[in-house]
Amino acid sequence: MAVAGPPYDVETFESRRSLGYLVKRVFNQTSPRAEALFADADFTFTQWIVLMAVRDGIANTAAEVARHIGHDPGATTRLIDQLEERGLLERRRSSEDRRVVHLSITPAGKSVAKRLLPRIVDFWNATLKDFSREDFAQLVSLLTRLLAALESQPDIEKARTK
Repeated sequence: MAVAGPPYDVETFESRRSLGYLVKRVFNQTSPRAEALFADADFTFTQWIVLMAVRDGIANTAAEVARHIGHDPGATTRLIDQLEERGLLERRRSSEDRRVVHLSITPAGKSVAKRLLPRIVDFWNATLKDFSREDFAQLVSLLTRLLAALESQPDIEKARTK
């Protein structure tokens, strides 16, 4: 279901109505609040994102984690090292391709996720208190479609090297 015309026009474009601006502002408002949720647990929001990405099957290699969180591979490796040292993630070399190292969440990692999950659930429920269930479902649906549209575009890194 395409829009009748393009949503933006050069003559009437306003930054405050730009999806890029709005998404970045949402992230900028979310990040420090989410970081504070885990401060007393000696856990960072980025560690939380990685733990949940592996738990939920979003990413199961360091490269996938790096792409998922937008970190460089070196920083991602250090992050995974920290989670592995704490016994929350484990690495296993692939039996099909020895170059690939898969990540999995450990029982201790599942326990930490279960213990900390109410913090993020409560945060989002409080943030979304004025949204109806329909509003929320539509927001998730639209953001999912936006993400799919962005992911279907040519890879920017490959385009830069051509």
